[in-house]
Amino acid sequence: MVLSSKPPWTSLVRMGSFRDICAMFTGIVETVGIIKRISADGGNQTFIIESTISNELRPDQSVSHSGVCLTVEEVIGDTHRVTAIEETLKKTNLGHWQKGELVNLERSLKMYSRLDGHLVQGHVDATAMCVKRVEKEGSWEFEFTFPKKFGNLIIEKGSVCVNGISLTAFDVKRKSFTVAIIPYTFEHTNVKSVHEGQVVNIEFDMIGKYVLRGLSLKE
Repeated sequence: MVLSSKPPWTSLVRMGSFRDICAMFTGIVETVGIIKRISADGGNQTFIIESTISNELRPDQSVSHSGVCLTVEEVIGDTHRVTAIEETLKKTNLGHWQKGELVNLERSLKMYSRLDGHLVQGHVDATAMCVKRVEKEGSWEFEFTFPKKFGNLIIEKGSVCVNGISLTAFDVKRKSFTVAIIPYTFEHTNVKSVHEGQVVNIEFDMIGKYVLRGLSLKE
């Protein structure tokens, strides 16, 4: 018997089936896009975004936009179009987006490649507010507050996704946490635009959510 050297899910990727099952991300931002135009259609909002990877995208592709998984609808030159439905606008900060704002972009993970961040679904759990931004010697610290009902989903030195960026939380309290930002991340993501009072998207660790769900069912 000859064993294939390729992981078993590669056949699903070739057939397109895996893309239909799920889209996963790592929280490692590829590039930053800029919002060129926003239009409303009923309860939905459509965004035209310009970036260095837009011309490489294709319709129906899943892309993380500041932590929110959105489907590419059209690609025109160096721009692409996505739409957020009313439910997404309610649960994320997309309803606050403005023309000219920076957006973190990451294409979905290839499951046979390295995982440099942590497993991220692009399904935002809640929004958080920046309550403190402190510049250190060569780094920055940001403190965020979030709804306390999510307090059991984040742990000291655990992973948390902020605006689509995989970060490590510390000084974790019941409804707040702090993250440290290195210069590279500060310069290559939209975290440099986050100030006190600004709302960001957060997604808690997926594994932690499954563990908590299992424990709650046992109880």
